[in-house]
Amino acid sequence: MATTPRPVAVLAAGGKTARAVLAALDRRGVPARAATRQDADLDTGAGLAEALAGCAAVWLAAPNLHPDEPGLVARVLAAARVTGVPRIVYHSVAWPYAPSMPHHLAKAQAEDAVRRSGLSFTILQPCVYAQNLLPQLASGHLAVPYSLDARFAFVDLDDVAAATAAVLADGTTHDGATYELGGPELLSVRDVARLAGVLAEEITPTVWAAGPGASLPAGVRQGLLSMFASYDRYGFPAGHAVLEMLIGRPATPLRDLLTT
Repeated sequence: MATTPRPVAVLAAGGKTARAVLAALDRRGVPARAATRQDADLDTGAGLAEALAGCAAVWLAAPNLHPDEPGLVARVLAAARVTGVPRIVYHSVAWPYAPSMPHHLAKAQAEDAVRRSGLSFTILQPCVYAQNLLPQLASGHLAVPYSLDARFAFVDLDDVAAATAAVLADGTTHDGATYELGGPELLSVRDVARLAGVLAEEITPTVWAAGPGASLPAGVRQGLLSMFASYDRYGFPAGHAVLEMLIGRPATPLRDLLTT
């Protein structure tokens, strides 16, 4: 008698990355168990054991700029060990060791915990999603609090999700690997605005903090200001060769997303 494959637990399933990963797993026919914050509270650990029980692997992306990502990841790792889940795929970030971005350093600490957990693991390090720019592009005005000429390897969220699903579907093939996932070309915000035919404007961090950033919690706002300062100075390049290897096709150029 054929046995039903054990599912992959997808935590924080209400987030945009988790939703994309669930869709990509479904396209591959990989069974998944979606656990929202109501099912498994990553801050307290409540419900985590129940969400992970009987799963073959767990995928985790922490909420953006979480105040204690290493602690959150430690709770998931502990629950995985208790419930016998043998494998974790951890969604980190490109440039996790950048001192200029404290929330990236928190992901570096979490990566270290994953590597020392005793579980099989794969760590994914995506660059900034191209989709993050689309709402402003749709408005016809792209305003950012860093240099318009800083270059980024904007990556398609659906490409990242497809790569994630490939890693989860391939069992132990990717155990112990850390994969940087960037888009296929380096583009500045000025380049993106030109491609989209919209106005690009550089605003000061002070203007951003008093405007779009004013409603954010102070810690989140400061984390983003540190990130913007790093973008202003260094941009955010990343490689795309591994992404293309995982998805088995060329990475999606940002210009293609402007027409969908």
